[in-house]
Amino acid sequence: MNTVARNNSEADTSLVCSLPADRGIYRFVNRLEDITLSLILLCMILLSCTQIFLRTFLSSGFLWADPLLRYLVLWSGLLGAVAATGQGKHIALDVLNRQIPEAIAPWLSLVTHMFCCLVSAGLAWAGIVFIQGEFEFGSTGPLSLPLWFWNSIFPVAFGLITVKYLFLSFLQLQQIFQLKNVQG
Repeated sequence: MNTVARNNSEADTSLVCSLPADRGIYRFVNRLEDITLSLILLCMILLSCTQIFLRTFLSSGFLWADPLLRYLVLWSGLLGAVAATGQGKHIALDVLNRQIPEAIAPWLSLVTHMFCCLVSAGLAWAGIVFIQGEFEFGSTGPLSLPLWFWNSIFPVAFGLITVKYLFLSFLQLQQIFQLKNVQG
């Protein structure tokens, strides 16, 4: 099993890894992410088109639609980041890829995954603290739902990113030990 995504047809070791999409749980999670993102995008398109029609032809519109669209954009962006993390399509600085020795590349990838895991865990914790403040403040957002509901995507998304980087770290460790067993 090779979890390392290739940048081109050459046999170089990339630091950008993805979760194996062919396994059961990963396939289920990818499918769930795709469906959720598709539904949010469909809702955004339909709501935006309805707003344009209502404003253009009837000089009216839904008061709640614009704030709801802003939150849906936020949700789709963060859920897209979760999906991109698992597929290895997230933004990555892969400048050192061709300049580091092949023996160091898997270890550097492991350190990168572990660092990203810690950072995303910190952001998830900050999201939880933020939601606690929203919960205490008690104001409402679109569709009369509390703002903590709409902003709950922060700890959820960063928590999922943390879990995915944790899995990527374990897969990278597994790959390192498989390489050692093959070489040794």
